[in-house]
Amino acid sequence: MFDTTTTVDEVQKTYLTCGLGEEKVALPVVRVKEILDPKPVTPLPHTPDFLLGYIDLRGESILVADLRLLLARPYRENEPDTRIIVLLVNINGQEHSVGLRADRVFEVTRLDDDRLEEFAREGLLNWDNRMVAGVGRRDGEFVTVLDLDGMLSSGVISEFHDQVDTDSKEYREAG
Repeated sequence: MFDTTTTVDEVQKTYLTCGLGEEKVALPVVRVKEILDPKPVTPLPHTPDFLLGYIDLRGESILVADLRLLLARPYRENEPDTRIIVLLVNINGQEHSVGLRADRVFEVTRLDDDRLEEFAREGLLNWDNRMVAGVGRRDGEFVTVLDLDGMLSSGVISEFHDQVDTDSKEYREAG
C-alpha cells in the first residue's frame, strides 16, 4: 500500500527547477499555481524592461516578468522549451499571482540531502542577496533557490536594477 500523505515539511523542501541558459534556478513548489506554454503578452506603457506585460488566464490578468531580465541576464526570444510559471507572491501582506518567463522547466524535486545553504544577509562582498534564498544541489549540480517575495518586492527590484545600470555605465566608461 502506498502512503499518500505528504507532510508540510516535505512540501516546503520541494522545488520547481528551471533553466536560464546554463544556470539552474529553483522556486518553492508551494508557490507554483501552474506552468504555461508561451502565449502572447500584452505590453504595458512605461514599464521596466523585465516587465513584459500581462496575460489573460481564465479571466484573471497576470503580470508577466522575464526572469532572465529580472536577474540581469541577456534577453532571449521564446523557444520551444520556454514556459511561463504562474506563482503566488506575497507583497506587502497581499497575495498576488505573477508570471515568470523562464527558458525551460526541468522538474519538481527536492535538493540533494534537503540541504539549502544560506548566504550572510548583510552585504557579503557588497552583494545584495535579497533575491536569493540560498544555494543547493540537485544531482550534484548547483541550484540557486530564489526568494520570490524578496525578488519581486519593488524596493529590491528598483535598487538592484539601479545598481546594475550604474555598474554597466562604469564598466563601459572604464573600457
